[in-house]
Amino acid sequence: MSVVFHGNYVTWFEIGRTEWIRSAGYDYKTIEEKGLLLPVVDLQCRYVSPARYDDKVIVCTRVEDSTALRVTFVSQVRRVATDELWRAAEVPYGEELPGELLAEGGTKHVWVGPDWQPIRVSKALPELYEWLAPTRK
Repeated sequence: MSVVFHGNYVTWFEIGRTEWIRSAGYDYKTIEEKGLLLPVVDLQCRYVSPARYDDKVIVCTRVEDSTALRVTFVSQVRRVATDELWRAAEVPYGEELPGELLAEGGTKHVWVGPDWQPIRVSKALPELYEWLAPTRK
């Protein structure tokens, strides 16, 4: 059909989330070594327009809300021109993102320990909890 498979958008949301956490100075390996897991408990995706093969796309991700037990990420997948690729990384929160919206949605997560029981990130990794502080409602 010359369009990107719909399931890829969920993978792109995951990549956006992973890179957002990396931008905080962490990676999933380090977080898991500290005894924290972050399973998805809810997923939303709204498709607006299809990505086509060879389109240049970016994933714009931010934390919408966080507590000691939960975190919600929202993402947009956008088609961009080559000259917009690097500018997208510099767009301040709240300003218009470059390109054309293709899909938007997000994921909700619960912090759990190795036993899959809820755990407070504020106790297990307080510096990450503090870094997430501006996203708390």
